Amino acid sequence: MLVLAWLERRRLGPMPRRALLYAWPVGVVFALDLLFWHHAIDYVGAGLATVLGNLQVFIVAFAAWALFRERPSTRLMVATPVVFGGVVLISGVFDSAAYGSDPVMGVLAGIATSVSYAAFLLLMKGGSDRAAGPLAHATVVAAISIAVLSPLFGGADFTPSWPAHAWLLLLALGPQVLGWSLISFSLPRQPAALTALLLLIQPMTTVALSAVALGERPSTLQLAGCVVIVLGVLYGSRRPPQPALAGAVEHDEQVPKTSTV
Repeated sequence: MLVLAWLERRRLGPMPRRALLYAWPVGVVFALDLLFWHHAIDYVGAGLATVLGNLQVFIVAFAAWALFRERPSTRLMVATPVVFGGVVLISGVFDSAAYGSDPVMGVLAGIATSVSYAAFLLLMKGGSDRAAGPLAHATVVAAISIAVLSPLFGGADFTPSWPAHAWLLLLALGPQVLGWSLISFSLPRQPAALTALLLLIQPMTTVALSAVALGERPSTLQLAGCVVIVLGVLYGSRRPPQPALAGAVEHDEQVPKTSTV
């Protein structure tokens, strides 16, 4: 990230002061996001924790309503109680066969993950339109914040060990740098509905991969909760057709065709 930030600085010049002021708190909330998420994994498993970490769609929407007067869509407001019904199913409150050492704490940690990630997105929105520079600053601040906050979350051993740190290095260069670079490249080049659908592949495949690789076995109700959340997020994130576009399509249908294929 520092190399990418250096290349961006050579091309665009020094980063604006406003971007720096936003990047530092972004790093702090990103550190909280990671800390809460890893505790959610410990409590309820990697698959369910990843599903719970995708609730930021709703949190960002309602926070933007309060902060920026951006009213959420009707679809999003309808989907919200449905999605949180799925969260209740994952928590195991009504399920004696719920998977996880503490499903209720896992849900609370998962919601805290989504709140932290929502704060990350909102702060990033208020900063610069640059990509590498702010993210590099946020990454450094996040690393320092994790080192400082880790003892409060029950962990403080940073001694390198094998193969744990090799897996971390692979995670950093693979899913993080490469994966997010590909996501950032593809987002502006496809329809919003398709984007929402493709990004929902992440939580569902994580549930499947955690079952195969880690032996996690969520209960039937918990899996039903995952399906409810994914369908709710997909429905809530879809945009209704624009009236102008709909009118243009209607007009086009009324125009006689001069030829057919």
